[in-house]
Amino acid sequence: MKVLKFGGTSVGSPERMKGVAQLINDGDKKIVVLSAMSGTTNSLVEISDYLYKKNPEGANEIINKLERKYKQHVNELYTTDEYKQKTLAFIKDIFNGIRSFTKDIFTLFEEKVILSQGELLSTNMVTNYLQEQGVNVVLLPALDFMRTDKNGEPDPSYIKNKLAVLLEKHPDADLYITQGFICRNAYGEVDNLQRGGSDYSASLIGAAVGALEIQIWTDIDGMHDNDPRIVDKTSPVRQLHFEEAAELAYFGAKILHPTCIQPAKYANIPVRLLNTMEPTAPGTLISNDTESGKIKAVAAKDNITAIQIKSGRMLLAYGFLRKVFEIFESYQTSIDMICTSEVGVSVSIDNTKHLNEILNDLKKYGTVHVDHDMCIICVVGDLRWENVGFEAKALDAMREIPVRMISFGGSDYNISFLVSKDDKKRALQSLSDHLFNH
Repeated sequence: MKVLKFGGTSVGSPERMKGVAQLINDGDKKIVVLSAMSGTTNSLVEISDYLYKKNPEGANEIINKLERKYKQHVNELYTTDEYKQKTLAFIKDIFNGIRSFTKDIFTLFEEKVILSQGELLSTNMVTNYLQEQGVNVVLLPALDFMRTDKNGEPDPSYIKNKLAVLLEKHPDADLYITQGFICRNAYGEVDNLQRGGSDYSASLIGAAVGALEIQIWTDIDGMHDNDPRIVDKTSPVRQLHFEEAAELAYFGAKILHPTCIQPAKYANIPVRLLNTMEPTAPGTLISNDTESGKIKAVAAKDNITAIQIKSGRMLLAYGFLRKVFEIFESYQTSIDMICTSEVGVSVSIDNTKHLNEILNDLKKYGTVHVDHDMCIICVVGDLRWENVGFEAKALDAMREIPVRMISFGGSDYNISFLVSKDDKKRALQSLSDHLFNH
């Protein structure tokens, strides 16, 4: 059995929903994970914001506007009065439930309940449409099996056991539909997976059922070898190792969240990225297999701050790095890149919430210099140190670009450059020209 996930744009209109329904109804048994319709979660966040500000009038205006939009979708999606009325009744219940929160105290708990409604709406609408078409489909409520533990991490054993029970109740179904993103926490409250959202759901479900393959359908033909919004002549990458995909996702490839495919990696289940708009395109296959001797892709991460700490006292002094790292840890600020020398250390961060406090603490140990508005350029591929000259290819492409930091050797799959944001486009284009387009 395969697990297929469709994002918000893939189910963003009645026409798109029909396209997804046609695509998944091919006779093979599968579990289909759906996101909320594109734009819905943003509206639900806006509603929650009004309620936090104790402005029920503003919230109700957005609620009414969103409900009208869904009612219009019903007329476009269904052909029979039975399914139109059935779906309209469900939509009415959902929005009446959201309105009930405009009368009471509003907290994070109520917000998470409101944010879950988008996935409940999209999955109900698609399930009803498939049933109207005569498909033997079952809706599996994610809130009945998807759970996080007391640390806020997914609970794989619980997910596997509860999902198995639900599937056993409907052994003859051709399709199973469920919600992405939403779950319950260890205390039974409605919650969400945050990082990676619906992709994370699909990966967890795939691992739980031992799927043959997990497919993530978006509006892009897989992962590209560079950012197509910035660089000319990019191409889809056909195969990636899980580590390569994670590096690209962490350093800027928006198609995936870096942690969302970890369950698939550990279960050794391949993940395929596919395009709803071009369903016959091969997309990108991510697995535990490595293509030896290839540089695969380039990604960029913006809004980086570089911090350099220089200290004569650091020379041959043990414990210096520990003190530096403890400062970042105390402010819950993660480090992206690090370079050291005998008299100093440079690091990069993307979270500047506590930058002033961090700098004040670092000044106890040395002279501190900060560079703002930086960008990390990450080159990904088979970059094991035994592959002579591979790092030289990337360095040659960067020979005209001022480089603040270089990180190589922390992973077998990447070499990273820290540059000014003003040099980002030039660096990305030069890397593409030298590595892929020559």
